[in-house]
Amino acid sequence: MSYYLMLAVGFALLVVGAESLVKGAVAIAGHFGMSPLLIGLVLVGFGTSTPELVTSVEAAMAGSPGIAVGNIVGSNISNVLLVLGVSATVAPIAVNPEAFVRDGTLVFLAAVLFTAIGAYLPLDRAVGAGLVTGLLAYLFCAYRRETTKTRPQRATASEKAGAHEEGHGRPARTRDAARPPSKPSRTRGVSVPILLTVGGLLILIAGGSLLVDGAIGIARVAGISETAIGLTVVAIGTSLPELATSAVAALRKHGDVALGNVLGSSLYNILGVAGLTGLISPTVVPPHIARFDNLVMVASTAVLLLFALAGSRIGRGRGALLLASYCAYLFVVFLT
Repeated sequence: MSYYLMLAVGFALLVVGAESLVKGAVAIAGHFGMSPLLIGLVLVGFGTSTPELVTSVEAAMAGSPGIAVGNIVGSNISNVLLVLGVSATVAPIAVNPEAFVRDGTLVFLAAVLFTAIGAYLPLDRAVGAGLVTGLLAYLFCAYRRETTKTRPQRATASEKAGAHEEGHGRPARTRDAARPPSKPSRTRGVSVPILLTVGGLLILIAGGSLLVDGAIGIARVAGISETAIGLTVVAIGTSLPELATSAVAALRKHGDVALGNVLGSSLYNILGVAGLTGLISPTVVPPHIARFDNLVMVASTAVLLLFALAGSRIGRGRGALLLASYCAYLFVVFLT
């Protein structure tokens, strides 16, 4: 099998495996009564980042830190400049400025933290544990914030329903008491979701292995550095799910979904993918990435914050600016 075919098949397996893993995991979570919010925060967010995770771990275990770390940093750069640029060019993105600034600031701080780590520390198990802890803290805070926000609304709705029935001269629960108890609905077994989850994970591992082997082979044959391949080809390939999701969301006027996908994926990449890579297979941050690409990642995230402060809309002009910046970045990567 040629290296280019290995690369293409690896990309395809990553997409199929991630889709199967997410579907299976969500079905299992729903079977056991997990809330949709928790499913979205933990399973779907993590599931869409599994291509980056598997690829980076495989590359680190193969002794290719350029691909392992380049995939993480390159994916975040492509998330902002490419994914958001394409999405805003397809259709202007209207967002909530308050949430934009809040979540964008978290991604910016995470990028600054990773840049500082790359300059002074290896991506070892201690650093990995710290990053994963930060991700878990973020998920916990996000869950508490959302549940606190929705609890008063549910209470108000219940009070209104009770007042309405009492206003008609009936006790609030008379109708419910007179209604015969409903039979418990038949729930589907978990055997199929478990097969989907396990099968998706195995497909992801196979796809990640093929992708890394193909990328390493192409880099050696073409005389291109593994770091450049990781920052561009591999990073773009593992970001294809985010690109498709955000572009469709923007086209359907769901700006918050498009932006949330970019910010959430970027945060998972730094705290989750980098953290788990350090825990599973410690590696180092290549000097070129530490000196240049990490700074580009920080700068691109800072541009997002400037957009948030400048208004609640990312129009086609700003989208074109992001795309032009990404083209310039690719030119510099392959030139050097």
